[in-house]
Amino acid sequence: MASEHADGYSLYKHPSAGVEDRIHDLMSRMTLQEKIGQMTQIERRVSTPSVLSSLSIGSILSAGGSGPCDNPRSSDWADMVDDFQRAALSSRLGIPIIYGIDAVHGNNSVYGATIFPHNVGLGATRDSELVRKIGEATAVEVRASGIHYTFAPCVAVLKDPRWGRCYESYSEDTQIVRKLTSTVSGLQGQPPQGHPEGYPFIAGRKNIIACAKHFVGDGGTEKGVNEGNTGLPYEDLERVHMAPYLDCLAQGVCTVMASYSSWNGRKLHSDRFLLTEVLKEKLKFQGFIISDWEGLDRLSNPRGSNYRNCISLAVNAGIDMIMVPLRYELFAQDLTSLVESGEVKMERIDDAVRRILRVKFVSGLFEHPFSDRSLLDVVGCKMHRELAREAVRKSLVLLKNGKEPRKPFLPLDRNAKRILVAGSHIDDLGYQCGGWTATWHGGSGRITIGTTILDAIKEVVGGETEVIQEQHPSPTTLTGHHFDYAIVAVGEEPYAESLGDNPNLMIPFNGNDVIRAVAEKLPTLVIVVSGRPLVIEPDILDKIDSLVAAWLPGTEGRGITDAIFGDYGFEGQLPVSWFRSVDQLPLDANSNSYDPLFPFGFGLRI
Repeated sequence: MASEHADGYSLYKHPSAGVEDRIHDLMSRMTLQEKIGQMTQIERRVSTPSVLSSLSIGSILSAGGSGPCDNPRSSDWADMVDDFQRAALSSRLGIPIIYGIDAVHGNNSVYGATIFPHNVGLGATRDSELVRKIGEATAVEVRASGIHYTFAPCVAVLKDPRWGRCYESYSEDTQIVRKLTSTVSGLQGQPPQGHPEGYPFIAGRKNIIACAKHFVGDGGTEKGVNEGNTGLPYEDLERVHMAPYLDCLAQGVCTVMASYSSWNGRKLHSDRFLLTEVLKEKLKFQGFIISDWEGLDRLSNPRGSNYRNCISLAVNAGIDMIMVPLRYELFAQDLTSLVESGEVKMERIDDAVRRILRVKFVSGLFEHPFSDRSLLDVVGCKMHRELAREAVRKSLVLLKNGKEPRKPFLPLDRNAKRILVAGSHIDDLGYQCGGWTATWHGGSGRITIGTTILDAIKEVVGGETEVIQEQHPSPTTLTGHHFDYAIVAVGEEPYAESLGDNPNLMIPFNGNDVIRAVAEKLPTLVIVVSGRPLVIEPDILDKIDSLVAAWLPGTEGRGITDAIFGDYGFEGQLPVSWFRSVDQLPLDANSNSYDPLFPFGFGLRI
C-alpha cells in the first residue's frame, strides 16, 4: 500500500526514508505500463517529451556520436539532458531518467574533454591507484555534462588480439584485470567498510553509475571473433572470466551489462543460469542487469525477427533494463502481452523494476535530477590532463633500445640539429585516441583538443632543432639531409567492436615499408600506436634502433616525449603477449610451446 510521509510528501519522494521503503512505496503506485517504461532504455534520437512523460521511460542513451550538435561541449550536453529530464519528471509519478553514455576512456563524446589511454594501455601500468583516479576524473567530467551513467568498465580478460575490442581489455591476465577494477571506485566512489557486497553504491553528486561489462567471457571467444562463442567448462569460465566481476560487486557496482557473445553455444542475453542463478543469486548482485544495444534482436535469426520471443527469453533470463534502443513501442506492446499471457511473470517484472529504482534512489537522482553547472570548468582541466599525461608515460612499453646491449639508443638528444619525423600517426590526434572518441569508431585529425606526438616533440626540442615531417619520406629527403635521428610513428586506424576484428594484424598504411625505408638510412625510433600487438617483421626489428608500444594514448602526447627524451623512465610492462605471427594465436603464457616475440610482462627500463 502507498503511504504518505508526515510532512505530506509521498514516502518515495522523501530523502530521509530508507531506500527499500521508498522502492516499496513507489512500486505500489505504479501501473504495468509504468513498470515496463522503467525497464526501457531508448536512444536520444527517438526521445521526445511526450514519449518520456506518457510512457514513464526509465533511461535514455546516446550511441557513439549521437550528441546534441556537432563538436558538442559539456554545456551543450547538459542543456539537452536537462530538457529530457524535465520531460521525464512531468510524468504522473515524476520518476527521473538515467542518462547513459559510453565514457570508456574519459568523457569521450565531449569536445574538449580529457581523453585517457584506452584500457590496454592502462593494463601496461599495473597501477590500480592511477586507474582509480582516472575513474574519478572521468566521473566529474561526465557529471558536468548532466549524464549519470557510463557503460564502463569493460572487465574482459583478453585471450586473442584479433578481437576488435582488444583495447577495451586491461590484460590477458585475470589478476591484472581484477586489480584494475579499481576504476569502479573511481567512478562511483569508495563504499564504506561493511557495505553489503553486491548492493549498489554511489558516493555523491560528483560520481556516476558504473557498468561492469560484458558478462561474461567476451574476451575469450574462438579466434577473437566479436560476439562469438567462448567454449569453456564452467569452472574455467568462473576462474578466468568471471573473477573480475567479484571485485566489481565488492565495490558496489550498480549495473552489469550482458554480453553479445555466447558460452558453449548459449547466448548470454538468454542464459538464465549465468544471469540469474549465478550473478543475482549466487553472487548476490542487487543492482540491475542491462542488455547491450539491440542485444535482444540478436536472439533470433534473422536478427530482429520474432521480437516477442526474444523479449521473453531475455527478460525471463534475468535482464532488467532493455537497451531497446529504437523500437520502444513494439517492445512495450510485446512485453505487456507477455505479462498478460503469463509467459513473463509479474514477479519478474517487479524484480527488474525494484533493481532499477534501487539504483536511481542510491544515486540520488530523485534529489538531484539536473546537471551541476559548477562542474563545467573541470572538463579538460590542467589537473586532469596532467593525470592523463602521467598515464600515458606509465603505459609506454619499451621493447627495444639499441642494436647492442651496452649502447642504448634512448633517451633521444633534445639538442639535435635536425630530426626527421614520419609515419601515419606522428601528427594525428584522432589516431592517438582510437575508437570511442567523438564517434563510435573514432576518426582522424583534430577531432578534439589535445597534443599530438609531433606537437610534443616540437615543444621539447624547441626552435633550435629543425624538425622535418614527411608521412612517407621520399628518397631525396632521406639522402639529401643530414639527420641526427628519425622518429617514426605507425599504427592502426580507429575502429570499434566487430569492425575491429582483424585476422592478419599487419600494420596499416604500409607501416612496415615506411619503417624499413627510414631505418635503412637513419638511426630510428619506432612508436607503435595501436589497440593491440601488431606484426613486426623480423628484418624490421633488426633494422630499427628502438621500439616503443604506445597503445592508444589519447589526447596527451606529451606523455610520450616525457619518456623518449628521458625526463621520466619507462615503467610499462606488456599487458598482453606480443606474438611473432598470427599463426601462433591464441598464445598461452602457461603453455610449454609459448614462443612470443615479446612475452607477457616484458618491458625494458632505462
